[in-house]
Amino acid sequence: MNPFFERDLRISRRQLFGTGAKGIGVAALAGLLTQDGFASLLQGHAQHHGSGPLPGLPHFPPKAKRVIVLWQGGAPSQVDLFDYKPELLKHRLEELPASLREGTRLSTMTSGQNKFPILPAIKPFRQYGQSGMWLSEMIPHTGSIADDICLVKSMHTDAVNHAPGVTFFLTGSQIPGRPSMGAWATYGLGSMTDELPAFVVMTSSDEKKTCGQLFYDYYWGSGFIPSKYQGVRFRSEGEPVLYLNDPPGMSPQLRRGVLDDIAALDKRRLADYGDPEIETRITQYELAFKMQTSVPELTDISKEPKSVLDMYGPDVEKHGSYAHNCLLARRLVERGVRFVQLMHSGWDQHTNLDTQLALQCRDTDQPSAALVKDLKQRGLLDDTIVLWCGEFGRTVFVQGDINRENGHGRDHFGACYSLWAAGGGFKGGAVHGETDDFCYKVVKDPVSVHDMQATILRQLGIDHERLTYEYQGRNFRLTDVSGQVVPELVKP
Repeated sequence: MNPFFERDLRISRRQLFGTGAKGIGVAALAGLLTQDGFASLLQGHAQHHGSGPLPGLPHFPPKAKRVIVLWQGGAPSQVDLFDYKPELLKHRLEELPASLREGTRLSTMTSGQNKFPILPAIKPFRQYGQSGMWLSEMIPHTGSIADDICLVKSMHTDAVNHAPGVTFFLTGSQIPGRPSMGAWATYGLGSMTDELPAFVVMTSSDEKKTCGQLFYDYYWGSGFIPSKYQGVRFRSEGEPVLYLNDPPGMSPQLRRGVLDDIAALDKRRLADYGDPEIETRITQYELAFKMQTSVPELTDISKEPKSVLDMYGPDVEKHGSYAHNCLLARRLVERGVRFVQLMHSGWDQHTNLDTQLALQCRDTDQPSAALVKDLKQRGLLDDTIVLWCGEFGRTVFVQGDINRENGHGRDHFGACYSLWAAGGGFKGGAVHGETDDFCYKVVKDPVSVHDMQATILRQLGIDHERLTYEYQGRNFRLTDVSGQVVPELVKP
């Protein structure tokens, strides 16, 4: 068989329509394309080429241009760090009232427990800043930026297991496959630099200290929107991005020529089929070439002043550490990156709570606060959102045996938890929401995951109900079918 025809027998549906348009079926296909539904679909997907914003965006003047997500995987304990409940000391190891537990979803690890002894915060709280914000003594550096952060104590989520919880917060659905928050932001607003990706992800963990969580690609994926909007992960070991260096025997000039020839072929293919993934390939090849120069400069922190390095703590020069990634996050947004997502694990203290929680705070408290201070002193905090959060909180009752050394901890808990945001128009020194006396249910100003997503998009100048993408006959958005902006969290 002629190899040309043999190759053409293996074609996709997209290729079939593309090839058919050149032959006998052109008239029938042209008729289909004039139908409102299909034509509007093609027009909607074809209108966003290049690195600029979608037509009509931003919807209103933005308060923020960039976002840095400091993801604390495993779920930090709001009981021990943020939600001050001094009266709990009187109820230490008393049974949590059954009436309070009714209707609250627990994980399978504790839903079958016979006893639910109350465990107050393991370390004292104190007031910080002019705002007098109550925070644990385990996070004194966060206390030093109390007047810059907006502490939300009334978060709640439907998820009680890690992967669904992370997926829900970062993509708007507990089921994988939706575009991530960073992908939505860069899809809507475009890129602010041609030298680096618009959306960068870095990961860190120390599994020797405590239970670590897996990092799945769909936490920063683009789902069903073009893949050029997915996050680019910088590796924690070796070169941040693979194949930054030219292969042996290939000069930069030769590589440039090869890329130009590939781009010319891809553009011909794009003209034939209109496949957005071909456009992605073109832009990513070009970006990869530019990153050969921009990434090594970005990751070289040797010229940072000693005062800055000291501010981030002793691990800042350890490649792949949380502190190192926090410094790189500042350098990324400084160079025009739109969305930075740091994924750090280790907060899943089902056991060893007394020792492991303190170690986790030691590793993350100083770098998190340093990032806020660093952005502020450079004039970048005003239009950069820094979001410190996890997938849910921890139970106020004990998991495990309280009488056995390092044999107890706290289980997952979604009915209430805490997070904080700084910069980008969020109110500094503010505390929003309240939980009951047992830190078990939200009793004032609840904030859902979709509410927080809507508020972040609002600060970026995006109406969360209007940033949509049509897929399988439905318009999807980050906030799915709910979510409201919370005006109390932000400045007028």
